[in-house]
Amino acid sequence: MNSAEWHARIELRGRVAGAGFLVAPGTVLTCAHVVGDGEGLTVTFTERPGSAPVPARVVAHGGWTGSSTDLGDLAVLELDRETAIAPAALAPVDAAHGRAPRKLVVYGFPAGFDEGTLAEYRVTAPQLIKREWIQLEAWHPGGQPLAPGFSGAAVTLADTGEVVGMVTAAAGTRDVRNGRMMPTQVMARYWPALQSLVPTSDHTTADRARLRALVEKAERAGVDCDPVRLYTAAADPFDPPPPEEGFDSLWSAALFVLCELDGPGAARTVSRFADRLQALLHTPAVEPSSPDWSPILVELGHSGAGDGLVRVEVSAYSEGRRHPVDSGTVEQHRLPAYVRDRIEAAFRYLTPGADELVAFALPRDWLDWPVDRWESAPDDATPLGCVYPLVVTDHARRKASTRHVLTRAWKRLDSLPGARMHRVECGGPEEPGRLRMRLRRPDACLAGFGTAPAASRTRPHFDTSLTAPAPVMVWSRDGCGSGQEDCSGADGCTGKAFLDALDVCLTAVPPAELPRRILALREEADAEEEHWAHGIQLLWDDPRVFTDPHAVAAAHARTPVA
Repeated sequence: MNSAEWHARIELRGRVAGAGFLVAPGTVLTCAHVVGDGEGLTVTFTERPGSAPVPARVVAHGGWTGSSTDLGDLAVLELDRETAIAPAALAPVDAAHGRAPRKLVVYGFPAGFDEGTLAEYRVTAPQLIKREWIQLEAWHPGGQPLAPGFSGAAVTLADTGEVVGMVTAAAGTRDVRNGRMMPTQVMARYWPALQSLVPTSDHTTADRARLRALVEKAERAGVDCDPVRLYTAAADPFDPPPPEEGFDSLWSAALFVLCELDGPGAARTVSRFADRLQALLHTPAVEPSSPDWSPILVELGHSGAGDGLVRVEVSAYSEGRRHPVDSGTVEQHRLPAYVRDRIEAAFRYLTPGADELVAFALPRDWLDWPVDRWESAPDDATPLGCVYPLVVTDHARRKASTRHVLTRAWKRLDSLPGARMHRVECGGPEEPGRLRMRLRRPDACLAGFGTAPAASRTRPHFDTSLTAPAPVMVWSRDGCGSGQEDCSGADGCTGKAFLDALDVCLTAVPPAELPRRILALREEADAEEEHWAHGIQLLWDDPRVFTDPHAVAAAHARTPVA
């Protein structure tokens, strides 16, 4: 009950008439019998001492006609101006009753308590009276009774502060300490807009509390984020799209996640939404433009000269131009030293002050090579991947048609606040064709694998991700036992643990910044023996960073002196 600012006192022509509660920045709910004719109606949020009464008007009515037994005793008030107060949280239907009674708290304004007072109650039984009310009875025989001034008050769960209903009547006699509440599902019958604010029972109390706490913290901190992009990045593929009109606030996006999603994937989306919001709270704002990468491209290929030989070509890119550094055929056991020396030579061509990026273009069957673990210098055993941002890409994706599709995808990704990951679980991956469809969604960014590419169970999914093409792919070379057939993806699965950690870690990192983030993870893993990111491999492919590697050769071929 710490965040109780949404409790409201309703005044009619300057006199206290009852209670109410804020359900949206400009909307308060109360009883119809509290507002009378609606003239001279004001609302005061007493938990904000010194705040002035806010004029209000009745915009919806349950149809109540004046008797204590009449149905529809609900009024919806629109405030003259929106408030910066966090709205009340509604509990799932039936949250007030279970195997053991749950303590309920009511905040009202009876005579002599203009500042408000509390009463403790519980539900007598889940049965609805006249399909309209649930009976309340006092938690303690000697506690505060319901009385005039409690009408319209929110009935909340004592342990979470979530609203389960609204007080509509007291017993009417001093000796009987019970009353009635209209539960939220009945309130929604009279005002359908309330239904969109009632969370589904798929979300745990901890999920709801965590998300609301993070939204409140983000609102206080003034976090600048696009709620539509935040939702899109967290949503499951089968979750509904955001409304066409978008979300007018972070609160409306959070309520959409809590109240509009159902099914087994809903809890995952709530958790991811909260994770991404938490990451935004702890991550400085990053400009969406791409870093000023000045890359070194190392192209390795099979040599026709014999087994054990590798064809190597090293280039540097500076200010949009490609500078060939060296090429040759090298025995595989000499390859790390040869490449290391050529990378050092390539630095002479880089734009001063630009961000270096080392990229390996590899044949598909070599994509899992631990090139990030090669030593960075003859006298320094520090791995290359712990010194420079280092990525790999697939030789086959360097054809013109694939580069065109990837360029279009990256233009969309520039605006994303974080890397939305599609998980390819080792315990039960989906059909490759369905995976291709999901990776072609406009917000698709990253395909995450808990196994290495050679794992037979997920190899078709790896190939599908490459050809979709997914702009970014991440996997663990030390993943789930190479994807053994009996893996269930349970909590003990190393692949699942890798994906869980990866999802949280990359949630607020723009796709263009991923090479830097993976560099930091590799440094952490190199310093900690049991770190989850040991063996992490990043396939990152933004064609705008590299000019066409064959453009120079093609130009020469058309020149008369070639």
